[in-house]
Amino acid sequence: MEPTTAGRTAAERHVPVLLEQCVQLLAPALDRPDAVHVDATLGMGGHASEVLRACPQARLIGIDRDPQALDLARQRLAHDGVGERATLVHATYDQLPDVLADLQIPAVHGVMMDLGLSSFQIDTAERGFSYAADAPLDMRMDPTTGPTAADLLRDLDETELARILRDYGDERFARRIARRIVDQREHAPITRSGQLVQLLDAAIPAASKASGGHPAKRTFQALRIAVNAELEILATALEAALDALAVDGRILVESYHSGEDRLVKTAFARRTRSSAPPGLPVELEEHRPTFSPLVRGARQADAHERETNSRAASVRLRALVRTRITQGAH
Repeated sequence: MEPTTAGRTAAERHVPVLLEQCVQLLAPALDRPDAVHVDATLGMGGHASEVLRACPQARLIGIDRDPQALDLARQRLAHDGVGERATLVHATYDQLPDVLADLQIPAVHGVMMDLGLSSFQIDTAERGFSYAADAPLDMRMDPTTGPTAADLLRDLDETELARILRDYGDERFARRIARRIVDQREHAPITRSGQLVQLLDAAIPAASKASGGHPAKRTFQALRIAVNAELEILATALEAALDALAVDGRILVESYHSGEDRLVKTAFARRTRSSAPPGLPVELEEHRPTFSPLVRGARQADAHERETNSRAASVRLRALVRTRITQGAH
């Protein structure tokens, strides 16, 4: 039986979003001897396990910054009979060039990025990601390093707190909440999720709470993104992953909020656009795009998946295939 966590198997705790579509999109690139697939946000290994089962010639490089997630993924991959083809690495995924260099891998054939928070992290109350349970305000995806959410609430000034809530959480009441945080911490530090939820409940007008979902959702998202430098890491990781792909290699990215998707869309657009100056009668080879879209725009989950898997509600899947290598690249 697959190892359990909190009384449930990893498979029960984590239902991968758009799983069948992802496997179908990646498989053509991995149907070759010595194919290398990188799951850059391995989590509990749901996508990775299915990819390896569908692509028996492929080898997996699984990257995650969360040591607990890596342990769960290792157990799941072993249970599913594909663990011997997996190399798991504790790192942030912007470190992909170093990971590949250490493993002496010059190019890869598939890359998967499933962004945001994993089901495991949400379910582990003591990590402080969820507003549904009172716990220390940690929110670090890698609990071995870096400042916690409580540290940010203690140290950042009102202007910076408001910017984080606005930019990372699309929070309409960012200024009001930031002012409440600064006022509150003068009397007592905000160290637990229950304290923050209580503050947010008081700060957000009743009319907005009635229609906008849980009043803490946007603030908790914003703090998590800031604590983990998610957007900064994503911007670097996207370029590294695109550069690492061999010709005919494929990259898939699932994003869950506008900030993530905007970065993915911009990076992908840059690689699928011709660099030819306007007005040239013939596009020269060196100006042709290096990637081509695999799906039109961003693919979303259907109604059934949105109803049965809460993580699927906001997903945007974008995918590219590499069509050529620029001079000097691998």
